[in-house]
Amino acid sequence: MKKYKRIFVVVIDSLGIGVMPDGEQFGDVGVNTLGHISESVDTFRIPHLQKLGLANLTPLKQVAAVERPLGYQAVLREKSNGKDTMTGHWEMMGIETKTPFRTFTEHGFPPELIQELERCTGHKVIGNRSASGTQIIEELGEEEIATGSMIVYTSADSVLQICGNEETFDLQELYRCCEIARRLTMKEEWRVGRVIARPYIGKKRGEFKRTSNRHDYALKPPAKTVLDALKEKGYDVISVGKIVDIFDGEGVTQAYRSTSSVHGMGQTIGAAGEAFEGLCFVNLVDFDAKWGHRRNPEGYRDELEMFDERLGILLERLKEDDLLIVTADHGNDPTYTGTDHTREKVPFLAYAKDMRSNGRLAEQETFAVVGATVADNFGVAMPKGAIGESLLQYLL
Repeated sequence: MKKYKRIFVVVIDSLGIGVMPDGEQFGDVGVNTLGHISESVDTFRIPHLQKLGLANLTPLKQVAAVERPLGYQAVLREKSNGKDTMTGHWEMMGIETKTPFRTFTEHGFPPELIQELERCTGHKVIGNRSASGTQIIEELGEEEIATGSMIVYTSADSVLQICGNEETFDLQELYRCCEIARRLTMKEEWRVGRVIARPYIGKKRGEFKRTSNRHDYALKPPAKTVLDALKEKGYDVISVGKIVDIFDGEGVTQAYRSTSSVHGMGQTIGAAGEAFEGLCFVNLVDFDAKWGHRRNPEGYRDELEMFDERLGILLERLKEDDLLIVTADHGNDPTYTGTDHTREKVPFLAYAKDMRSNGRLAEQETFAVVGATVADNFGVAMPKGAIGESLLQYLL
């Protein structure tokens, strides 16, 4: 049986395609990230995703389904208990999360945590509520610069985020404070999925701008993943974007940090020109961070169109023994209430230049088919306790 030498897994962060059966339990009714983007805009041009069969998975107003799509398509359900980035990516690589991460959206972080954070860092905390990062910097940036305080905020995700002005707070000091916050939030009642450093520049309101020196301090996965299994067998595991942060570096052999989703696709296209054997695992975060959370369907549409252009280049660069998988980690319907992720099914698009056939596969009960397929291709045993069944037999 033919195997692929290289597999590219590209995660369009938050591109859900319809509500999960249990969506109402997560506060999500009738959500559909991709479908509602299409309904909200006049034009929508994604010819390469169309050829791969994306519109065959959920109806789109401007994009027709195709009779003979390239490769295979499927709808994936999330088995884990959650709808966040780490849960989705960990599940792709074999981990089922049964206890969701803590969130502090409604009231901010408890006083006991804030007091301990202030004591250990030496900085007064301002903010401490759920907010948009750009908005809270605009509101409190001048105070942070004047007083040496640090802006702490959260979101609908399981995150503690700290803003610091690179010119006055100092980037390394910001990282030090985040490392302290990560240690403190290992405590069970304060346990969050990620602590994120959010540096910015500018001296006054209207001038503040976040920089690309963001750094995520994630929890380590609770068990071995397919990434570990590949690395232990000597295969390359190339990370593009925040994959290395999501897995806290575990199982990664080479990491490229991206400044944007466009940059991340450029890095992926570059990796397609390199000689490696194994997995290139890509996260493109702007769809989620810039447009989903900010409830901007037009911006999300524009980002998808830019992605589609670069997807066309990647498709041309693929070699005969390469496999491309395009998927997502959760939803974030930009037309829905609030600013939270949405509990959705996600697409699975698989393509190789010499696939013998094409078509629609059955709906899958877990994202973990992605990692299981990768492991199967390279003849690597799934880690103990990992979930997921391979789809490789259909993709050859």
